[in-house]
Amino acid sequence: MVARELFIFVAAFAAFASAVAAYLAVFHGASSLKEILSTAFAAVIGLYVGRYLQARLSNG
Repeated sequence: MVARELFIFVAAFAAFASAVAAYLAVFHGASSLKEILSTAFAAVIGLYVGRYLQARLSNG
């Protein structure tokens, strides 16, 4: 169970980080590591909040 959650965290963080880096590179021409990592971290936190709410709401 822990390995599954760790895999989800790493995969989601990598996906969000690469998407943010691509967006910043294409539309703004430059990107900083701080912007990429902080935005990816915020997206992963939002992902986990959504998963938590989904689990709580589906149980009633």
